[in-house]
Amino acid sequence: MPVGSDSELLAELQCVFRNALGVDPIVPIDRETRFFADLGLASIDAVVLGEAIQQHFARLIPFSELMADLGRRQQRDLAIGELVDFIRIHLGQSAGPAVDS
Repeated sequence: MPVGSDSELLAELQCVFRNALGVDPIVPIDRETRFFADLGLASIDAVVLGEAIQQHFARLIPFSELMADLGRRQQRDLAIGELVDFIRIHLGQSAGPAVDS
C-alpha cells in the first residue's frame, strides 16, 4: 500500500476518528493536535484507535509500542503528527502481515 502525503494520512485519520471513536473535531486535525488534551480522548480510546487503524489500513501496526513509549514520557500526550509518522513507518514496511477484514 503506497503511503500518502501527510495531508492524505491526516484526512484518513480524521475518518478513523469519526467512524471508530465518534470524534469529529470542528476544525481539521493537524500534526500538532493532541490526542488527549485537544481531542479530549481517554486511554481506552487509544486501544480502540489502534484496532481501528489496523482495520482501516488492513495491516498489523504495533500500536502498543507507540503507547508504551508514550507511557515512559513525562508529557503523556500524543501529537497526531507522531501518529502519522508512526503509521508511515509501519505502512512502509512491505513485508508486514495483512489484517483480515
